[in-house]
Amino acid sequence: MKKNIFGRKLKRDKNERKALFKSLMSALIIYDKIETTEQKAKSVKGLIEKLVTKARKNEPQSRNAIASFLTPEATERLITTVAPRFATRPGGYTRLVRLGRRFNDNADMVIMEWVESASTSAPLQIAEPKEKKSRKDDVVESTVDTKVEKKKAVKKETTKKAVKVSRKKETK
Repeated sequence: MKKNIFGRKLKRDKNERKALFKSLMSALIIYDKIETTEQKAKSVKGLIEKLVTKARKNEPQSRNAIASFLTPEATERLITTVAPRFATRPGGYTRLVRLGRRFNDNADMVIMEWVESASTSAPLQIAEPKEKKSRKDDVVESTVDTKVEKKKAVKKETTKKAVKVSRKKETK
């Protein structure tokens, strides 16, 4: 019977967990904050803090160690922009801000962000999602347009029928 095993499994096998952590850490480095579940954020927090400490040293060995945990873009950004922000800070680079519970599965949601502000550096420009239009507005506009068009079409048809009927009566 295995007891006192360190770390959370998050209902994933080893490779899935490793990929999840890599994507969460890379997203945090690139976008400066992420919204995720509290359990995932707590699992990643220790790893990301260790990576920032290694990045502050800026040695070739630490660069290789960081590269094994992150994407190439995130590795470069961590070393060039994020680590210099924390040059004088001894630790505690991230914070978790609680948002409440997610509606569909009632999971605790948090925003994970850097403690130091990102005003000193701009975020890396990587295919950010476009602005979302609410579907309700699109649906309302399309239904209004189709309703107006239908009314116009019905009026044209009724006037055409009325003209045809009146012509038939005149010819008789």
